[in-house]
Amino acid sequence: MAKYDYLIVGAGLFGAVFAYEAKKAHKRCLVIDKRSHIGGNVYTENIEGINVHKYGAHIFHTGDKEVWDYMNSFVPFNRYTNSPLARYKDELYNLPFNMNTFHALWGVKTPDEARAKIEEQKKEAREEMAAQGRDEPGNLKEQAILLVGKDIYEKLVEGYTEKQWGRKASDLPAFIIKRLPVRFTYDNNYFNDPYQGIPIGGYTGIIEKMLEGTEVRLSCDFFSERNEYSELADKTVFTGMIDEYFNYRFGELEYRSLRFETGVLDTDNFQGNAVVNYTEYEVPYTRIIEHKHFEFGTQEKTVITREYPAKWKRGDEPYYPMNDEKNNALYLKYKELADKEDRVIFGGRLGEYKYYDMHQVVKRALETAEKEIL
Repeated sequence: MAKYDYLIVGAGLFGAVFAYEAKKAHKRCLVIDKRSHIGGNVYTENIEGINVHKYGAHIFHTGDKEVWDYMNSFVPFNRYTNSPLARYKDELYNLPFNMNTFHALWGVKTPDEARAKIEEQKKEAREEMAAQGRDEPGNLKEQAILLVGKDIYEKLVEGYTEKQWGRKASDLPAFIIKRLPVRFTYDNNYFNDPYQGIPIGGYTGIIEKMLEGTEVRLSCDFFSERNEYSELADKTVFTGMIDEYFNYRFGELEYRSLRFETGVLDTDNFQGNAVVNYTEYEVPYTRIIEHKHFEFGTQEKTVITREYPAKWKRGDEPYYPMNDEKNNALYLKYKELADKEDRVIFGGRLGEYKYYDMHQVVKRALETAEKEIL
């Protein structure tokens, strides 16, 4: 007889939510993680009294009050509003693209003036395509210009996108950018969701509450003792890479990775904002995060992180699935195998090979737990 009802591989958000719901239903769970800490990519650590987002900025936002209330039941959230800046050479612009952005670009003051400027540039792009006998964009570059015009694309989209994906925009498929948020109001709030904030004291506190009373083993690699771990429980909840689970039978799925450089600065305020994106290609990092601003910190020092996109190779941390046509088709092959596994549940970004925001991960984990346990 198995010692546990569920072996949960991964102590990140999906695994922690599932473990919490299983514990409420009096199920026996063992959570393992190859890292030396819980929390997965939402892990925060305290440096100089500042809660540092170790694996990049995580701003919780949702339109789902049930999810918002669920998260706040563990730790209350503050009122942080995500208002990133974009830096192109020596120019600063507000994000998302809004009237403040358009005024800085063109000096326009009214929504009609901004719309006219954008439409003029979109019309030029359509005419160029028509001259080539095409009415559909052939790549991401053309698609983005058709959405926001040439000026916004060249200063605020092109370099950042090429750094993120590691490819020229003209070599990326058009469907990657289905829309770009354009707002004709003077509003720098990046998200339209009614609920937004940062957990007071950091995300690690939430995960600790979720896993309270559940056995957790850290620095444990599932694949090093796969058979032994699997036999410990009736079922496995797997939040790692689905292709790795099946020993890359059909080949590797592609991911993008990230590299972080974090340091303490002997100043109380480095950039005046939590997130500043660097949109020119020549700057190797995509953004600088100043962590204290997530929680309105007043510490004497500050902690910043430079975030560098990186090509993923086996053994690296996978952060973003490359959901292009080729990889999505490959994933479906793995999903066919996954659907035949009656003792394994696949979840999260890596287990489902899908980009999820945090609120979507929580919702998906709750739905999975309800279907499985209740």
